[in-house]
Amino acid sequence: MTKDARITSALANWAPRFTTNGVIVSDFEAVTGSLEHWGQWCSAWSGAAAGHERLGRDALAGGRTRSAGEHLARAALYYHFGKFLYFEDPDEARDAHRAAVRCLNDALPHLDPPGRRIEILYQGATLVGVLRLPAGPGPHPAVLMIPGLDSAKEEFRTTERTFLDRGLATFSVDGPGQGEAEYDLPITAAWEDPGRALVDALAAQPGVDAGRIAVWGVSLGGYYAPRVAAGDDRVRACVALAGPYDFGAAWDLLPPLTRAAFRHRSHAPDESAAARAARALTLSGRTKSITCPLLVVTGKRDRLFPWQDARRLVEESSGPAELLALDEGNHGCANLPAHHRPYTADWLAQSALLR
Repeated sequence: MTKDARITSALANWAPRFTTNGVIVSDFEAVTGSLEHWGQWCSAWSGAAAGHERLGRDALAGGRTRSAGEHLARAALYYHFGKFLYFEDPDEARDAHRAAVRCLNDALPHLDPPGRRIEILYQGATLVGVLRLPAGPGPHPAVLMIPGLDSAKEEFRTTERTFLDRGLATFSVDGPGQGEAEYDLPITAAWEDPGRALVDALAAQPGVDAGRIAVWGVSLGGYYAPRVAAGDDRVRACVALAGPYDFGAAWDLLPPLTRAAFRHRSHAPDESAAARAARALTLSGRTKSITCPLLVVTGKRDRLFPWQDARRLVEESSGPAELLALDEGNHGCANLPAHHRPYTADWLAQSALLR
């Protein structure tokens, strides 16, 4: 069977991300193996998600709440992956997204530790975050977790676990152009603004130590996180994973699916307008304002953004900065999670937030 070029591109660029972030290997193989053309993508993932949602609903009905939380959180992840780069049928994608949000909301009280949905009014719209506090007495240091162009808060359970196990609270969010906010708020280059609103909300939560807040971002979130750190001196530490230095400079080399995602989520009317909007996303002129400890993680086999962008960010930062460049790492280093996730969590816990 000959795969649609978009399926081939999605798997070539992101395959390890699915299983690293919680998709069961046999489900991944079954879903992707069944596809002949891109138009089947969302429905195939939604079908697999529905099976896990049924398991979760059955577990809830039987009083098996811990299992229910696990099943429903996985269903949310699968629904999210059905929608994440799918623009063929906006109504189908929106339905998958609604299902992802529904399943995560229902999973939150049954996770270990549980999660709590927080809504933040911002520019006439709503930003949404999920707060989880680690075991033990607080107040706890906390990590603001920022998704990228095609990720959302529904994708972060396995990453959250790494932080929670080290005593760090997690606040996974949907910012402008992301997840629940993408329909009302376009992508913005100046993440200092939504970042400030999100840090305000996080700092005000019971159980969170407002004096020990860090920011972490992946992919385009690896651009957003440094912008937040540059604009808010409450940020005690910053981790940028696989982010671009200048998104516009990478535009012509990006996969068509990525360019389409940016066009839709920047609310650009066409690709030409999207390319112009992409040029606004640059760290130029902002890096000297990053004075907190900074860890920049990249993979030298990243197909989206050159790893040298990470080196440039480290070299230009004004505070203590460290580069972790993995020779075999792909975009987001999802193929090598053991080589950066524990180290990142240790770095935050020991070097930046708990000292």
